[in-house]
Amino acid sequence: MQNSPPIPVGQVQVNANAAFAESGQPIKSGLVWRVYEDRGDTIQPTIVTRSSSPTPSFTLAPGNYIIHVGYGFAGASKRISVQSGSLSERLTISAGALRLKGAVGDTPIPGQRLSFSVYVPLAQNSEGRLVLANGKANDLIRLPEGTYHVVSTYGDANAIMRSDLKVESGKVTEATLNHRAATVTLKLVGAAGGEAFAGTAFSVLTPGGDVIREAIGAFPSVTLAEGDYVLIARHEGKVRTREFKVESGLDRDIEIIATP
Repeated sequence: MQNSPPIPVGQVQVNANAAFAESGQPIKSGLVWRVYEDRGDTIQPTIVTRSSSPTPSFTLAPGNYIIHVGYGFAGASKRISVQSGSLSERLTISAGALRLKGAVGDTPIPGQRLSFSVYVPLAQNSEGRLVLANGKANDLIRLPEGTYHVVSTYGDANAIMRSDLKVESGKVTEATLNHRAATVTLKLVGAAGGEAFAGTAFSVLTPGGDVIREAIGAFPSVTLAEGDYVLIARHEGKVRTREFKVESGLDRDIEIIATP
């Protein structure tokens, strides 16, 4: 058994650990510790040391300090006064985590095609304050205890789902947001099922004329929420249109035939 190195003369050892507020269970990962010199409220505190160990030991000169522990977007801090010997400090954090996924019906959506935004609702506004932008599927998103508004975006157009989720201290809330959407491949062809014309400029619009997505290419793909759309194809100075419908879970080609 290894002995701990002796504490230097005139120094103080502070052993720190953190626990979940509700259960008292120790937090064993995901912690970032910082110790600041406490020089009063009127002066910006100076960082003295930091650690990402779940149970760090800090060797400090006698004096006043602020010890802070971060757990993702949550954290806790405490003022301490150290004089001699050694002492132990436990900080409690009211925090849990979210782990998010997406699906269309019973089919999981590949994680790389999803992004999540997490908001703290304020008053009558569900998207009151943005906490996290561009979160990834299956990541552990550590958050203070509370209720959050989650926006899931599938692809880069209008396939969006929303949900209100509760984070409880010491627990991981796992949620799958179910999208009603499909991926369509846009083509301008000379005849049904024919070769797609390269260099075509496509615009996808709502029936009311709002542009949802624009793309250039022979057969670009776009993920859309279920509903009715208008497709415009521009090629070599000619403009052609057609209406089409997106049905959830039905990925397919949408062709415009380039009649002379």
